[in-house]
Amino acid sequence: MSYHLPDSKIPAPCIINTGVIVNKFDMQRLLNDLGHVRYIYTQDNNLHSEGEGDVMEVFANPQRSTIVANHALYLNVYSFDCLELKQSPEQETYFDLLQEGRCLRLIPLSTPLQEQQERCLNVNAIEAMMEQVLSARWDAEIDDDSADPF
Repeated sequence: MSYHLPDSKIPAPCIINTGVIVNKFDMQRLLNDLGHVRYIYTQDNNLHSEGEGDVMEVFANPQRSTIVANHALYLNVYSFDCLELKQSPEQETYFDLLQEGRCLRLIPLSTPLQEQQERCLNVNAIEAMMEQVLSARWDAEIDDDSADPF
């Protein structure tokens, strides 16, 4: 026997600075904005590891692992049951990724806006470097052409 609930218009959750997120897409979307973080890994409230690193990738795949190594974090939202969004006494947001007594706490050391500006600066620096390389190459070709009289 199946039960059919009438179509109801339940609003989507609205989470402001604190709350529990269980939807994998929402978890992934929130974690994608992280850049440089401090991480603390505990199991049954016992500290196992801590450090700093950059969030390199956030993905959702039940057959891949979350990996933290060499100051890089590759986060799989399927490694966790939920994400608890919390605030420190200083009103700084941090993220607890929870799964059966394990907690990977991520404390952002930069804001999404800072990360976006840094990416923009990196792109601009690469473009300037490419201009210099192309200009130097053209100068070398012109020098070669003027040095060869035939």
